[in-house]
Order: sequence, then C-alpha cells, then structure tokens
Amino acid sequence: MWKNIKSNWPLVIIMMIILVVVLSNIITSTRPSTKEAFSASLDDSVWVAPSLYYDDVEGEERKKIIYGEELIANTSIYLGPKGSVAQISNGMNCQNCHLNAGKTNWGNNYSAVFSTYPKFRDRSGAVETIYKRVSDCFERSLNGTAPDSNSKEYQAIYAYIKWLGQDVKKGEKPIGSGIEKLPFLERAADPIKGKQVYTSQCQSCHGATGEGQLSLGGNSFEYPPLWGQHSYNSGAGLFRISNLAGYLHSNMPFKQSTHSNPKLTSEEAWDVAAYVNSQPRPSKDLSKDWPDISKKPFDHPFGPYADGFTETEHKFGPYKPIIAKQKK
Repeated sequence: MWKNIKSNWPLVIIMMIILVVVLSNIITSTRPSTKEAFSASLDDSVWVAPSLYYDDVEGEERKKIIYGEELIANTSIYLGPKGSVAQISNGMNCQNCHLNAGKTNWGNNYSAVFSTYPKFRDRSGAVETIYKRVSDCFERSLNGTAPDSNSKEYQAIYAYIKWLGQDVKKGEKPIGSGIEKLPFLERAADPIKGKQVYTSQCQSCHGATGEGQLSLGGNSFEYPPLWGQHSYNSGAGLFRISNLAGYLHSNMPFKQSTHSNPKLTSEEAWDVAAYVNSQPRPSKDLSKDWPDISKKPFDHPFGPYADGFTETEHKFGPYKPIIAKQKK
C-alpha cells in the first residue's frame, strides 16, 4: 500500500487539497456570523452584543464607536474630576452602572436604547431622545453636567449606543435588556438587615463607609462609591430601590454572581439596596420630575403622591398594597 501511495503522491496531494477546501467551505457556510447569532438569540435566548471583530463598519464611524466604548468604560479618565477632555462628572464611570460598557445582560445594558428612543417618558412628561437619556445619566448617576450634543464625545457615545442596538427591531426590547425585576417582598425592605449583608458581601470592595476604591492612577474608581459626594445623586435611576435590588441580585458581588447563578438571595438584595439608598448622597432638584404625580413609580421616594401612601412606604415598601391601589 505504501508503495502505491508513493507512486501516486501527486494525486494524493491533489485529493488532500480538495478535501481541505471542501471542509473549509462547509465550516464557513455553517458557522453563523455575529448578526445571525444575534438574530437567533432574540428568538431562543438572550441578547448577544455585536463585535467589531466581525462587523464590517469602517472609517470614521468605526473610530467613533471605539471611542464611544472607551468613554463608557473609562468615563472619569476623560470627563471626571481630573478628566483629560473636560471635568463634568463625579469620578464614576458609565460602566459602573452599565456593566461591561453596556453589554452585560441584566447588567443595565444598552441593547434596547436605540430601538426604543425617542419615546415619551412620564418622569419628564415629554418625548425624550437618546441625547436626553445620556444627559440624564451625566446629571444624575454621574452627578455632573451633560456633555454638549455637538461634542466629539457625545457623538461617539451616540454612535456606540446605536451600534450596540443596530439589530434590535424598532420598539422591541430583547431578553436580558435593562435590569432584572425581582419578586416583591411581603414586608418592607429593611436597611438594618441590609447593613449586615453589606458588611459581609460588599464592604471589602466598596469600603466601610461606601467610599469605593480608586484605581492605581487615582483618576477613576476601580470599585465605585455607593454613597457620599462621589456617588450617584437622589435623582438617579438606581436610587429607586427596585432598580438597585434587581441590579445587585444579578451582578453582585462583582465577578461572583450572574443572573442565572446569583450569590445574594432576593431578600438580601432588597435589604442591601434599602441600606445603600438610606445613606447620604448628593441631592438633585426633582421639582420638574413627574408632572403627573399619578404616574410616579411605586418606589419613587419623594412625594407628593396621588395614592395616599407615605414617602417611607414608597421608599421601602411593602409595595404590593401600593401597586394594587395604583391599578385601581
């Protein structure tokens, strides 16, 4: 047999080349592109963020997207108290609230932003654009000043958000978008119990006084402050306990928990959220929020209200009676 192969080695080589080409074509044709995988995910599982490794976007738009992701991941380096571009935020990074630069499922990601904006929001009583959404994040979560909508930085952030949500159908929200909605407790969330959870599960990263940990260079936070002058203010979305509890349950302690395998129980998440949001932080003028007070969320912690419940009840719950009355 070996003699036959040696005598016909040119033919053997040709056959091997043909075999390699055929197999390569089969693999290429059956391997889904990122967009195909993304479309399948909407039907079968959770959202899959696009990748510039596969995407064919080029030129200036690609540069904008790359810079936009960098701004979301390292906001403080460019726009923080010691920012190289401007000093308009508190030292936190956007990805402290929007994990992995807004690409983590149930980590407050950006998957549905481009598909759902512009949209009417009860908080402002007006139709809001993506620019308003970004401005609110800077003014509330980053306790700072909104970037100019004509600036290179805002245009990059917009390009990045648009690119992330490019394959989500208009008006739709893929599975995994936003924050997990936790089941309600039968009781009020308890800050005292929450302090015990914070001490055992959160303090090692965020500090005994919620001050966070600065990065080595000192111009951003490795672990963000959860209260105090450098944290989000009283107008931020995470100042609503239901939002913070859902966020914590799916994602914290950091790199130890996932949505499918959380480390905190739902009860612990509610309680530690109550504790964190009971601590001092910057305030924001909310007098223009919720012009129709009947549209205030069940856990909006500031009155007046149309349902007769107190600020304490709205902040900590129990929420089922509030929701039942609001439905009436």
